[in-house]
Amino acid sequence: MADKKQFETVSDGLLVRAPAKINLSLLIAGKRPDGFHEIETIISKVNFYDEILIQPRSENGIELHCEGPHWAPDGEENLVYRAAQMILQNCHLQSGFKITLTKNIPAGTGLGSASSDAAATLLGLNRLLELKLSDETLGEMACELGSDVSFFLGGPLAICTGKGEKIEKLEKNFNFLALLVLSDVTVPTKTVYDDYRDNKTLYETLNRQINTCIRENKFALVPKMCANMLQVSCFGLHKELAELKGKIESLGIKPLCLSGSGSAMFHIMSIGDEKIAVQYQQIIESETGCKSIIVSNGRW
Repeated sequence: MADKKQFETVSDGLLVRAPAKINLSLLIAGKRPDGFHEIETIISKVNFYDEILIQPRSENGIELHCEGPHWAPDGEENLVYRAAQMILQNCHLQSGFKITLTKNIPAGTGLGSASSDAAATLLGLNRLLELKLSDETLGEMACELGSDVSFFLGGPLAICTGKGEKIEKLEKNFNFLALLVLSDVTVPTKTVYDDYRDNKTLYETLNRQINTCIRENKFALVPKMCANMLQVSCFGLHKELAELKGKIESLGIKPLCLSGSGSAMFHIMSIGDEKIAVQYQQIIESETGCKSIIVSNGRW
């Protein structure tokens, strides 16, 4: 899948691309007093995008339309709508916009599409209206919208801690291909976290191993560990995903890692392995009926 620009001027409006993400690792340090979980995750954007077209309109307010291969709500429950509304209210603007969201990334897959859409809307309106809002101001808005939104304001590779809102950008180059396996299973994030059972020993072991890899500049070893502490919970709730992972790995395509709380899984490959990736795609579809796409790490 080709890299595309984040922003593109279209007639009187602005097209903003909202990339998916994968969690190269995801550790859970424990449950916080506020009920959320303390996480440590390494996230990379990938070049698989939703698209948000923002166009001015004569009437004040927000008109949101959703189209594309995957469903998304049209109303205030959509984070795109809420992000646009937040910009208008916080900046005291009497303006109107038609926003068209083309939903290419399925929800409930652990790819962060709703959070990415929200961040893209904040960035897009800030750019289109020349508001010159600071990174700090945008970050505060992002935190109000959701824990993952802040990551998508920057990137393309970062360590996220806290609830996910504390971002430490990684300057290391980690170029990769990934075969992204997309089943038809939708996984509610809250359900997976609610079912999660703390494992302090596993956390300490994985934390030590991952920090060693980063410190010794052996970053490519991290995704090979498939260190996702939500996997047990996700697969316990959705045994069909565990069976799909086992089936694909039995075909020699391994390791296959879970992204976020699921349901998407990915297999990391080297740049230049496109032909092998295409062969893997064909094998997975013929043997499991499951679709997959080839992506690479994001550049912005």
